[in-house]
Amino acid sequence: MPDMLVQLLKLPPLDPVMERMREQGVTIRRARSFESTAIRTFVTQHFSAGWADEITPCYFRQPVTLYVATLAGRVVGFGAYEATMRGFFGPTGVAEAERGRDIGKALLLACLWGMREMGFAYGIIGGVGPAEFYTRCCGATLIPDSVPGIYTDMLKATPAPE
Repeated sequence: MPDMLVQLLKLPPLDPVMERMREQGVTIRRARSFESTAIRTFVTQHFSAGWADEITPCYFRQPVTLYVATLAGRVVGFGAYEATMRGFFGPTGVAEAERGRDIGKALLLACLWGMREMGFAYGIIGGVGPAEFYTRCCGATLIPDSVPGIYTDMLKATPAPE
């Protein structure tokens, strides 16, 4: 999967998207360290243990570089930046039952605005799946010859010795 580049100086405004989330009862906010187990469980159950590992460094940054979407007190999505590599957005995901409500877009924009506030002019979305989504939401463009990118030579999990 290719990487994409986002010009952070030309991001769409965040406030209208966040207002739509509030109208739907969805809260988008930075994760808090005391919620890490609940968020990690959500990520593992809905996506993968690898993604749960990947977001761990977000809690050690100030401010925390992980956003969470909640609905009625439960996690329904997450978005990370500065997790795997400097200047990278991702991973991110929304529970299947909650997709199509712009929660992913809200998480994406919150994270990209967070990167801009850190002083980045450009951001990289690593190993994208839905390229059209990123182009539509934030004007991201494919980076030529970016496959396989940073996810080369990944270690495979091995069973623990008995």
